[in-house]
Amino acid sequence: MAQQADITAMRRAVELAARGLGATSPNPVVGCVITDASGHPVGEGFHQRAGGPHAEVHALRAAGVLARGGTAYVTLEPCNHTGRTGPCAQALIEAGVSRVVYAVADPNPQATGGADTLRAAGIEVEQGLLEDEAEAGNIAWLTSVRRGRPFVRWKYAATLDGRIAAADGTSRWISSAESRADVHRLRAEADAVVVGSGTARADDPHLAVRGVDGAVQPLRVVVDTEATAVKPGARVLDDAGPTLIAIAEDAETTLTDVVRLPRAERGLAVPALLDALHARGVRSVLLEGGPTLAGAFIAAGAVDQVVGYLAPVLLGAGPAALADAGITTLTEALRLDVTETAHIGSDIRITATLKGA
Repeated sequence: MAQQADITAMRRAVELAARGLGATSPNPVVGCVITDASGHPVGEGFHQRAGGPHAEVHALRAAGVLARGGTAYVTLEPCNHTGRTGPCAQALIEAGVSRVVYAVADPNPQATGGADTLRAAGIEVEQGLLEDEAEAGNIAWLTSVRRGRPFVRWKYAATLDGRIAAADGTSRWISSAESRADVHRLRAEADAVVVGSGTARADDPHLAVRGVDGAVQPLRVVVDTEATAVKPGARVLDDAGPTLIAIAEDAETTLTDVVRLPRAERGLAVPALLDALHARGVRSVLLEGGPTLAGAFIAAGAVDQVVGYLAPVLLGAGPAALADAGITTLTEALRLDVTETAHIGSDIRITATLKGA
């Protein structure tokens, strides 16, 4: 059974890892805490950006000679390969740590094996401490490795009766200012923000992150099958962040930042879109599109998490949050596991994952 000191150190490592959200792709977020031989914290760090030092290296640099004979707590199994940086398992060995505790095994076949390397060097290795917490914090990267596509979080805001706009199309604002600010946090944690042509026409969205210090702007993606919704001068085309317009292979456009994708029965093929984004280093997607695009993603089995902001408002008419998702009878309904509920301003934010996801 883990000692409280172990739990405290690993929980700190999980907190540190979260600081890298939105800035490390295509790498994972990782946190590390080093304690000396007597158990006192002497160094900590997190992976700050792709290509930069890994969490273990930052923590070892902070600890210096005090790492010798100590323990390293890491949220992900130390890597065992040389990429743009050296293998962290070897760095831990050279630093002289006597024990390594990691939360989640590395599923990446190119990097796994760090634990075996450490054991072969005579280091005591333990796995699984706060595994669920560390997994949740790194779910985007872990999903991308396991499924070969980006993690997709669908976000929507609706009234208590499930409407995202009134019958006349007005929707500003259903949710509270606090909820809208929280969405910018979600954007800051994502590698890409995706909307459809309906949202592009109705709202001329900007899709950039505002009000989050140090945020890396996500790739702004508009699914514009016919290449008719995004016009020159659209806000999404400004220089606040990178932009990609997804259009059909046979569509005509004068825009330059485009990716051409095969058509599906409705719109573009969602798997092809996710493949194209994954090839660009995108490991997490925030789906902010309207009900049609959300329905297409659900129908394609491409939604991993749902974040709904429910406002204490009733409309009685107007578009629903989700359009046709290929579900025709109750036995086909997607059942979700609610992982969190929180009050955000006057709203309730519900976070849920698909059962079995």
